[in-house]
Formats: sequence, structure tokens, C-alpha cells
Amino acid sequence: MKKKFILFILLLIQLYINYKNWFIESKIWSSLEYKFATVFSIILIFVLLLLLVKKSIFIKLRENALYAKMFKEFNKGYGGKIAVIILALIFYAAFMAPFIAPYSPTEIDYSNMTYSAPSLEHWFGTDDFGRDMFSRVLYGARIALGVGFAAVLVNASLGVSLGLLAGYYGGKVDMIIMRLVEIWNSIPFILLALAIISALGTGIFNIIIAVGVTGLINFSRLTRSVVFQIKEKEYVSAAKALGASDLRILYNHILPNSISSLIVLSTLRIGISILVVAGLSFLGLGIQPPTAAWGTMLNRGQEYLIQAPWMSVFPGLAIIITVLSFNLLGDALRDALDPRQLD
Repeated sequence: MKKKFILFILLLIQLYINYKNWFIESKIWSSLEYKFATVFSIILIFVLLLLLVKKSIFIKLRENALYAKMFKEFNKGYGGKIAVIILALIFYAAFMAPFIAPYSPTEIDYSNMTYSAPSLEHWFGTDDFGRDMFSRVLYGARIALGVGFAAVLVNASLGVSLGLLAGYYGGKVDMIIMRLVEIWNSIPFILLALAIISALGTGIFNIIIAVGVTGLINFSRLTRSVVFQIKEKEYVSAAKALGASDLRILYNHILPNSISSLIVLSTLRIGISILVVAGLSFLGLGIQPPTAAWGTMLNRGQEYLIQAPWMSVFPGLAIIITVLSFNLLGDALRDALDPRQLD
């Protein structure tokens, strides 16, 4: 009953936010960011209604023995639960930023051009251009999460593919692939990212490429070690006997059975990617102003650490909390998805 009451309150809050933005302020479909926020809010309302009315749909997952063990292991500690709550709030803020941000991230308040302190009007204060820091931190979450996830997707696609080939074929193929990956990994990833950005130029797409092609060895080594264990299983031998191609065996039989380990590594890598993107933006090679990005805000705020510390404190806290939450979630998932725990 208590959970239903909380869900009902959340549903009312979301309906009020939608009513205010859709009908009073007419923010519904006029731009791409409003379209994303509208679609996300509709999905969120649908999920909340399902949880209230058809909760049995989600309870069925807990009736499965494997999922029940996973939930049990995940719920043993508080770290995973706290991380899920914090990340849910961050994701909500990122998708709903156009609806919940009190100001545009680039709107200049000419009455507060001298970096005003936090107040009821500007919760996180303003920067030296009079822009609302709270709105900029909210919009910065979109950049951090979007680039972080995209970079890890690129990183995982390349690393997993190389690891699958190295582990499945072994021998000379394994030696050549892994030696090349190790040579590539011997270059410090921040220097490699700086070199790629310097060559390709700044921009979100180039940032994703630069961060995505660094640190391939993590996914490659993990996938390779898992493939070595799985390729000797009976179902792989049966697939070979039935005439399945190597590509079919790799992506239909071996990869799905190694996905749990890859999920844990991907979660941890997202936090690292967010740090790298923030570092590149801080150095002036990442997201360029006036786009709201946490690293860019830190770079700007370092010039006013004494006069306006809030310009650095709030984006810095956003980076710390987000990265720490992903690390906590990764640790919790590692325990929950451990095959030894699920046997």
C-alpha cells in the first residue's frame, strides 16, 4: 500500500509537470528537445500506470528462480539501491530538463551578470554571464549521459568483436589481435583522446569517437577470457555439428552467454567515459561553450573560485555523484550477476 501511495504521488507530480508545460506554456512539440521530453514523459506516465494497475506484470519476473536470485543478491547491500535511485533522478533530470529547468541554459539574466550567489530565484546561483547554474547543470546531464553511453557503445562494439575473434579462433589470430590491442592500450588514454580530438576537431561526434576508441583492452580481454570458457561447451559443439557458421555461433550462442560480465564492465566504463569527457571539456577540447557541459563549467568556474565557488562546486558535485553512482551500480551488478551466486 505504501509503494502504491508513492507511485500515485509520483504520477500526480508528473501529470502536473506535463499540464504546466503542455497546456500553460505550450512546450510540447515545438523543438527537438521538447519532443524528446514529451515522449519520455508519456512513457514514464505509462510505466507508472502499469505499476499501479498491472503490478502483476512485473511481479512475474520475481517468480522466475534465476531473476529471484539476482534480485536477492542485488538487494543484499544498500550501495546498489542508492545508486539506482540517484541514477534514476539523474536520468529523469536529463530527459526532462526542458520541462523542469526554470531557465534556458543560455539565457542571460542581465540583472545578475556579476555571478550572483544561490538564491530562491537562482538555486545554484548564476555564472559570470548571468546564466542560471541550476539549469546548466540539468542540461549538462544530457551531454554527460549521452556522450558517455555512446562512447561505451562504440568501445564495447570494437572491444567485444576483437575479443570474440581472438578467443574463438585462438592461435595466431589471438596473438596478433591481442598484441595490437596491447600496443594501442600502451598509449595513455587521455593523451590518445587529446591527439584524436586535435586531429578531428571538437564536437560531440568527435568526442564520442575519441573516447570510444580508447581503452579497448578492457572489453577485449574480458570477452576473450569468457569465450575461452564457453567455446568448449556442449551447445557450441552441437551448433558446429549442425553446420552453423562461425559468425552464427559467435553472435547467437557465445555472445548471449557472456552478456552478464559485459553489462557489469559497461556500467563501470560509463563512469570512466563521463570523467574523460569532463576532462577533455575542462581542457577546452571537448564540448564547446555556450553548450552546457559539466567539464566546460568547471573550466569557466576555476577563474572565480574565490569570488563565486558555486560555479565550480555544483558541476563538480554532479560529476562526482554520477560517476560514483555508476561505480556503485557496477559493483552491485557484479555480485548479482555472478554465475557462482546463480548456480
